[in-house]
Amino acid sequence: MIKNYFKIALRQLGKQKMYALIKIGGFALSIAACLLISLYIRNEMSFDKSYPNTNRIFRIVAGFRGDDSYWQGTDVPAPTATTLKALYPQVEATGRIMDKSLFWGAGSVELKRAGAIENTHEEGFAYADQSLLDILELPMVYGDRRTALSEPFTMVISKSKADKYYPNQNPVGKVMYINNDKTKPYRIGAVMHDFPATSHLKYSFFLTLTAHQLSDGEQTRWTASNYRTYVLLKPGADAVAFEKSMKRTIVSNIAESLAKSGDKMAGELRNKLSFTLQNISDINLKSYDIQDEISHGDIRFIWLFSALAAFILIIACFNFINLSTAKSANRAKEVGLRKVVGSLRSGLIVQFLIESLLYSSLSFMSGLVLAALLLPYFNILTSKSLVMPWQEWWLFPIIIVAAFITGVAAGIYPAFYLSGFKPVDVLKGRLSAGSKSSALRNGLVVFQFTISIILIIGTIVIYSQMEYILNKKVGFDKDQVVMIQGTNTLDNKVTDFKNELQKISAVGSVSVSDYLPVDGTKRSGRRFWNEGKAQEDVGTTSQMWQIDKDYLKTLGMQLVAGRNFAPETHADSHAVIINQTLANNLNLKNAIGKRITNDGEVFTVIGVVHDFNYESLRQGIHELAMHLGQSSSIVSVKIKGHDVKNTLAQITAVWKEFSPGQPIRYTFMDETFASMYADVQRMRDILTTFAVLAVVIACLGLFALAAFMAEQRSKEVGIRKVLGASIGNITALLSFDFVKLVVVSIVIATPIAWWAMAKWLQDFTYRIDISWWMVAMAAGISIFIAMLTVSYQSIKAALTNPIKSLKAE
Repeated sequence: MIKNYFKIALRQLGKQKMYALIKIGGFALSIAACLLISLYIRNEMSFDKSYPNTNRIFRIVAGFRGDDSYWQGTDVPAPTATTLKALYPQVEATGRIMDKSLFWGAGSVELKRAGAIENTHEEGFAYADQSLLDILELPMVYGDRRTALSEPFTMVISKSKADKYYPNQNPVGKVMYINNDKTKPYRIGAVMHDFPATSHLKYSFFLTLTAHQLSDGEQTRWTASNYRTYVLLKPGADAVAFEKSMKRTIVSNIAESLAKSGDKMAGELRNKLSFTLQNISDINLKSYDIQDEISHGDIRFIWLFSALAAFILIIACFNFINLSTAKSANRAKEVGLRKVVGSLRSGLIVQFLIESLLYSSLSFMSGLVLAALLLPYFNILTSKSLVMPWQEWWLFPIIIVAAFITGVAAGIYPAFYLSGFKPVDVLKGRLSAGSKSSALRNGLVVFQFTISIILIIGTIVIYSQMEYILNKKVGFDKDQVVMIQGTNTLDNKVTDFKNELQKISAVGSVSVSDYLPVDGTKRSGRRFWNEGKAQEDVGTTSQMWQIDKDYLKTLGMQLVAGRNFAPETHADSHAVIINQTLANNLNLKNAIGKRITNDGEVFTVIGVVHDFNYESLRQGIHELAMHLGQSSSIVSVKIKGHDVKNTLAQITAVWKEFSPGQPIRYTFMDETFASMYADVQRMRDILTTFAVLAVVIACLGLFALAAFMAEQRSKEVGIRKVLGASIGNITALLSFDFVKLVVVSIVIATPIAWWAMAKWLQDFTYRIDISWWMVAMAAGISIFIAMLTVSYQSIKAALTNPIKSLKAE
């Protein structure tokens, strides 16, 4: 009988080619989407699981509660690590990482091996303690991990970098120079295996922290936070209890240090400052609200992807049910005759389930192939490097089990529905009442289009927010500004290089500064007081940037009061230009000439610049002070005119004169600004893709319902045509029912999408308002697509010769 069931199933597949193609195609699309999403989720969930002691390794997270905000970051004071190791017996080891003193923006430097002529741009540098290598138990290719960073001016490099600079050699003991600084030769202490793609640590170079400090006494100072600190607890240690004690210890030390200097903030810290532990395996997905300068995932994306996968699979199953019931009239006589000649209902159920399993199996096989074909595009969409796990033992067993479960789940209702036809009613030409019941099928289509409309509205809102961000006036001119990087290797020739660039006719102005209002450039937090108030006030935290006299001109910033720097004026060496926010927070109503202090140093305010956004538009505008200083890793060039290509060629020619042994490296500021929102653009692209996919699959369901309705109402249509109804009348009649379903979907989807997107927009200080036209556009798109989908069946039914549908009576 099983063999006979398969024959019948294959026969049905051959007889109904179009419906079979829609069934299998819709299922295959949804399965491919689910497989790709599953690969993404599996990859994201596997981060930082490869370390031998993952469950005992934690990162310290600092938190500060303001009046109306809560900030979290991973920088803690230098002595935190040694203090915790000394005080707490449950701590097995502590280790630190720092990549922001010289290597801001993922550790970007110029590197060359001793004896080489040219510098090579490299990224992925960080300072690290020797103990960090032991905590992570990083495997080494060459050298001894236990002593790799134990001496001053030693470094550990990755296997891929060792192969690049020292092919087929053991480079341990070799010397390399960073940023052309031959006064600090770094000796390679070991070569480590490359970090896996599923690690939040992306470093290729570790420089030792042994005997290193940013400034005098920095390693024992509790008032400066520059280090990410990792803690390895001993087996069985109570992490929760340790976290509470750790917080008290760190806060007490910071408060005590501030109190000794007479800082009024010391008394407020106990209620505002917090320190918590974050397991290393949680860093990738649970750090979206933590400022750590690390590229990582977002658990909210996992929730979104999981929901999308579930909805797309459910939509496909609903399509299967609709398509099966749509063809029920054609199978009714078959069922009736089988029952008359003795078939049991259980046998018919098995037969229809086998048909469903056949469709499911073919769909899964097609979906697997489709997923493999779409994977390169999906990798671009998600910025991943996923691969199909063909050689994993679990892949095909999971596919087989999933195909069986999905086939049964999708086919169970049609099987019971079709097998329930009464032979007498069927053979007399009457289907059971259940076959004309539209409530379930309409409900399925409403559900499908509700999901589709939510995704369409989400896509429109995200696209509008991106356009708003990229075109918003941010207080500076980012267009046609070229950022030349690695200019610190020019040493004392940076000023000469700047002067030569200014001689190019198409160059408007040139500025030398590492501090720029885009990601990947330097930051320096300080606290300021009005002169004489340091012992009375808490002070105001602000950024302190080093700039030159052409900075404001190059970036198109506007002074609202005062003047720009004049380097020839000796007093300007202790002058600052502040932004409006800092002036307001220091209550400087007439700021020009006022004096403010930082760590005992007094500055005179000579200018107030119009507020500009120097961080992501997710945040508001913060305080900023700028002073004259040397910060020469980046030279910014403002290009005038439209011949950018020729101007870049001239800039490159000047660079070759000054640095023939180093290729020029530059980016455009507007592109760097846009890259700050890469995650938002990625979310927009993902939602757009899945919205299109959901709409396509939903339209297959709508097509199924249109076919069902046309089949059920064929005699009604025939009678109407005989009585004089036009093709337009009949098309409108059959289409109106579907428009009603889409309108119901719009009514249900609108408040859900509105709420979800309003919640998402809360992440941005500067954001659009969700407008009625966004919903109207989504509604219009949905109705248009629905009408386009059903018009084929409606017109086909209207054009059918009424004799064909009526002569059966």
